[in-house]
Amino acid sequence: MPSPALIDPHNRHIEYLRVSVTDRCDLRCVYCMPEGFTDFEEPADWLTFDELERLLGAFARLGVSRIRFTGGEPLLRRNLPELAGRITRLPGIRDLSMSSNATQLEKHAVALKQAGVSRLNISLDSLDPERIKAINGRDAHRRIMAGIEAARAAGFDPIKINMVAMAGVNDDEIDDMVDFCIRNSFVLRLIETMPMGETGRNASYLDLQPVRERLKARFDLLDAQLPGGGPARYLRSADGRFSVGFITPISQHFCDSCNRVRLSVDGTLYLCLGQEHSFNFRPLLRANVSDAELEQAIHHAIGLKPQRHEFTEKPQQIVRFMSMTGG
Repeated sequence: MPSPALIDPHNRHIEYLRVSVTDRCDLRCVYCMPEGFTDFEEPADWLTFDELERLLGAFARLGVSRIRFTGGEPLLRRNLPELAGRITRLPGIRDLSMSSNATQLEKHAVALKQAGVSRLNISLDSLDPERIKAINGRDAHRRIMAGIEAARAAGFDPIKINMVAMAGVNDDEIDDMVDFCIRNSFVLRLIETMPMGETGRNASYLDLQPVRERLKARFDLLDAQLPGGGPARYLRSADGRFSVGFITPISQHFCDSCNRVRLSVDGTLYLCLGQEHSFNFRPLLRANVSDAELEQAIHHAIGLKPQRHEFTEKPQQIVRFMSMTGG
């Protein structure tokens, strides 16, 4: 008989797991990881590929069907396509996607596609090389654009472009980014900053609700649903050629329908971005507990999931940076 599905205390079905395969990143985005940050997990504490395969297999037996590799920058984890192939072969996993800053995609896009990664979300906060350098902390424009083109050439479709929209920083580029995505048949997703760590709290928050209404009117967009397990609310052109999603944890939270949890590189499961509830699976995996005990621990962990974040009420609450949790 199949094991019971993962239902949290608030009757939400958990079927989406975001897996940080590394907390390292080759960029230093102003809203994510501060320049000079060195408090990384030791490689000895990273879950190995064998441990990840075993733990994700247990999640799959309990009804998790969507996996997303995150980081840091996931492609800094050596031999990631090998892990991707192992995860896509797990019974019950029907969708493996990845979030990336695209700096390494030129080298790895084909191998990822062949390994079974089905979709890519690519971070791109500006189209201007100098502004990219200011936001990302590195001169990365050429590598990002080459990575995006390599992903397209490898056959990834859809490619989603994630733009963290910030007041007075890049909000004047939103329409240009819309035009860029229309020309290239990309899906655009606009994201509000979250007060995670000092970097997140210092980022220039932009309420996306007025942006949504403006774009809806200008481009004659309609409410739509797109495949995927994430929190974006979408608008789509009448001809279906362009879609834009809005991820709005502050102005219009999506906690009531939250179906996801996040596994950090050291095996800690975070139940909510905006709370500290967590459970560490690494000791269990390294003690080689039975499958039944592992599944029981997963059920216990899901039972810790809170009803909602408190970004608005307690913006100082989360001291860890986004890169430490996994995106």
